[in-house]
Amino acid sequence: MAVQEIPWLLLTFVAGAALAAIHFTGLWLTVKRLPGAKRPGALALLSHFGRLVLTLAGFVVVAWGGHWLRIVAALVGFVVCRAALTHILGPRMS
Repeated sequence: MAVQEIPWLLLTFVAGAALAAIHFTGLWLTVKRLPGAKRPGALALLSHFGRLVLTLAGFVVVAWGGHWLRIVAALVGFVVCRAALTHILGPRMS
C-alpha cells in the first residue's frame, strides 16, 4: 500500500460511515413512524427500497475504480457506524 492511498482509504471509510448513518437513521425514523402510519406496509416497503438503492449506489461509487482496499475501508466504516448507531439509538432501559 502506497502512502498516497491513505487519504483515499480515510475518505472511503467516512463515505461508508455516512452511508450507514443515512441507512440506519432512515430505518430508525421509519420504525418510529410505523405505528401512526395509515399504510404501514407501504411505508416500510418504500423506506426499505429507498434506503437499499441509496446504499447500493454509494457502494457502487466507492467500488467504481476497482480498488478492493477502498471497498473494504467503506465496509468497515459502514459496520463501525452501524455499531455506534445501534449503541446510541438502541432501546432505552428505564
